[in-house]
Amino acid sequence: MADLRDVLLVDGYNMIGAWPDLASLSQIDMNEARDRLLERLADYQAFTGRRVIAVFDAYRVPGKGKTFEQGRVEVYFTKEKETADEAIERFAVQLRVKRRLIYVATSDFMEQSVAFAQGALRVPALELLVDVEQSEKEIGKKIAEQARQGHRNTLDGKLTPEQLKMFERWRRQ
Repeated sequence: MADLRDVLLVDGYNMIGAWPDLASLSQIDMNEARDRLLERLADYQAFTGRRVIAVFDAYRVPGKGKTFEQGRVEVYFTKEKETADEAIERFAVQLRVKRRLIYVATSDFMEQSVAFAQGALRVPALELLVDVEQSEKEIGKKIAEQARQGHRNTLDGKLTPEQLKMFERWRRQ
């Protein structure tokens, strides 16, 4: 069966430049900024269920059009002399299927006009940042909630207090 999940195409270096914490980190270590972006996108992907493809220009890292997966995020380094914008446009056309929405996260509206003409929906860089931060908060809440519940036996968690008292009485006998 075809994968009909919504797809988020992310212009990687564009996001690094637009997100303040990653922009300052990129001045120190671009590899660390790229890894941090991919970590955050992986959490976002797990939370939303969207298919996420991060595209990076080969001019920053020599590429051969290589694709790999990092934390369920598909990472694509463009071919030599291919821009991330061109790759995103190509992906938008290839991935277009009924019942699937294609989102393009970029701050370069004009650079992605071809993808938008193909029906892709624009997600501004700062709007994606807000969505990612919100998903991180929701994930944090779920983790905190599970920690508060402790490491209780799953059966124990399903029993009413009256049933627990009854089992405790039987155990003592």
